[in-house]
Amino acid sequence: MQFSFKKLLKTVIPLLIGIALIYYQFSSFTETELKRIKDYFREANYFYVFLSIFISLFGYWSRAYRWKYSLNHLGYQPKFYNSFFAVSISYLLNLTIPRSGEISRAVILKNYEGVPFDKGFGTIVAERVVDLLIFLLFVITAFLIQFEKINTFIFSHISPHKIALLFGIALAGMILFLFLWRWSKWSFILKIKSKFNGLVEGMTSILKMKTKWKYLAHSFFIWFSYLMMFYVCVFSIPETASISFDIVIMGFIFGTLAVGFTNGGIGAFPISIAKVLLLYGIAEDAGTALGWIIWTSQTILTIVLGLISYLLLNLFNKN
Repeated sequence: MQFSFKKLLKTVIPLLIGIALIYYQFSSFTETELKRIKDYFREANYFYVFLSIFISLFGYWSRAYRWKYSLNHLGYQPKFYNSFFAVSISYLLNLTIPRSGEISRAVILKNYEGVPFDKGFGTIVAERVVDLLIFLLFVITAFLIQFEKINTFIFSHISPHKIALLFGIALAGMILFLFLWRWSKWSFILKIKSKFNGLVEGMTSILKMKTKWKYLAHSFFIWFSYLMMFYVCVFSIPETASISFDIVIMGFIFGTLAVGFTNGGIGAFPISIAKVLLLYGIAEDAGTALGWIIWTSQTILTIVLGLISYLLLNLFNKN
């Protein structure tokens, strides 16, 4: 009962936050702004939206194909279509309970390919480490390119005294964390250390692969496809079609962070895109419309592809 209640909370709380963000965002618009958002949707160039969806499919393919390298390294030869179906279904399940898709991937491979759950899940953990490092490269690159803009924004909204206070709190928190990490025997800290060691082990296993460069090439291609999926969509609305690529990267970063904040980024993704673009002079209603166009199209793709994969998984493995 307790486990089921925890799962319910993991699903409901992010969903409620997303709904609250939607209400907050649209309640702040005037009738004129709401009408403009509807017009953006109606008049958008959907060629670029469908192109974005098409590019996303390459990301699905590459993620499924990358998986085979780590599984081959462990001595398993899963069929590609089962890996692809598992990845697609995992995206769908992540719209319900965040991160439940990772577990489903390992379960599907165990049931249909005989890969032990712990080994399959270990390869997925390793993927997450690589994905996180690549995303951090995006973050560092974007902040270096936009340093002047970010610096101006921070100091125009936060006083130097508050910045010093925040820095002091962060430093004290880091020292406390390092102290607990080194000497604490709390079960919570020990559990985090165990998971961290698992991440390190997963990462080192990648370095031992004979095909590690192909694995890393696919990893970068996956994130490139994510970025291009986002980028081509900006051309669907005239107000955002002329923004520079460095601004696109900033929007992509904050949009990616928002996806992990609520179920599939519902509510959080559009509002983050709107707020980022507002810093660069793009009207909030235009940024909101762009955010919702990207989120809606990708969510529809996730649902349709996930359901089709679920049906085909059983059909392709009847025997």
